[in-house]
Amino acid sequence: MYYLPYNKNLKQFSRYLRNNSTLSEVLLWNEIKARKIKGYQFNRQKPLNNYIVDFYCKQLNLVIEVDGSSHYHGDAPIRDAQRQTILESMGLNFLRFDDMDVKKNINSVIQIIYEFIEEYEALNSPS
Repeated sequence: MYYLPYNKNLKQFSRYLRNNSTLSEVLLWNEIKARKIKGYQFNRQKPLNNYIVDFYCKQLNLVIEVDGSSHYHGDAPIRDAQRQTILESMGLNFLRFDDMDVKKNINSVIQIIYEFIEEYEALNSPS
């Protein structure tokens, strides 16, 4: 993977977002921080290009987004899709979860992340 552009102007805002996380972001973070999932390191509220993603794992080229109710109104779905398309064009993979799924079905969310990792490892392991 090539170098991902970093917008240093987003650093302060990403810090603000980390300090003001939603409940579902905190719940998911508690499950994936400190290399808890197969030893992979995740960052939260990570600036990538001109965006800030909820969670990012460099080793897996993986972005995880948690979508609350604001992501389903107005032009937010269109903006989210455009943003995802741009980041995917840079070689990133996406997993997107609904806020309520994280709150009510965290085990299912973690299982989906594990399944992604297993598939990623199978496709990217040296033969």
